Parts: sequence; structure tokens; C-alpha cells
Amino acid sequence: MRTYFIKDGKEISEYFCSEAEWVNSPRSFMQRQLDIYYIDAIENTDVFCLHVNDLGFLLDNFPEVERYSRLSMGTVFGHFVERITSLRFTTAKEKYEHFCLTYKDIYARIPLGMIASYLGITQETLSRIRAEK
Repeated sequence: MRTYFIKDGKEISEYFCSEAEWVNSPRSFMQRQLDIYYIDAIENTDVFCLHVNDLGFLLDNFPEVERYSRLSMGTVFGHFVERITSLRFTTAKEKYEHFCLTYKDIYARIPLGMIASYLGITQETLSRIRAEK
């Protein structure tokens, strides 16, 4: 699965997740507002949906769900801090190497165009970086 947004008619990948992970649009889900992000299954996927009211019930009545949610949000926050730092302060090659480490279980299954858009580089640049290895 991935989240992405559209800019100037092009899909820009923002996040990928693998099996047994969950993904949502936080603004849409928690604030009940339209968001710029879309969610896309890039492989055949079984999807389970949870309504925000049901999540609220689980958080209120099951401390372990609340704890898991809190820890998950910390992980997501950490991911976005790393992502911002990577986009601002690393070379294209370093971005790709970090991507491969971050998504080591799934990067080989993600189309190159989606990876390039995630890294903020062209697919041609990504192909050159991969050819150097």
C-alpha cells in the first residue's frame, strides 16, 4: 500500500507500508476533513476498514489498543522527521540507500516510478543510481 498526492497531474508517493501494517489519512480520519492524500494498493491486498467511531470505542475501552495507537503515532512521527531530513540534506544516492533500508522488505516490489517520486528525483536518475551498484 502507499499514500500519495497529485501535483501538476503527477502522482507523488509519500509513504509505503507492507503486510500487517495499517495506513490511513490522518487528517481525513481524525479530523473528518478532506485530505490531499490518496491510499492505493500496489499489489493484491486484503483491506480491513475501521470507522473512526469504532476506533474511539476501542481506544476508550481497551488500554492496550490505546497504547499501540500511541506507539504507532510515535513511529509515524519519527518516520516523517527522518523523511524531511533526508529530503533536505542528502544526495539522491543517499536518499535511495536510506529508502532501501527503510523499506528493505518491500522495495523490490515497488515500481521504480513510485520510488523516484517518493525520493523527489526522476526515474532516469534513479536508474543511474541503481546501475552504479
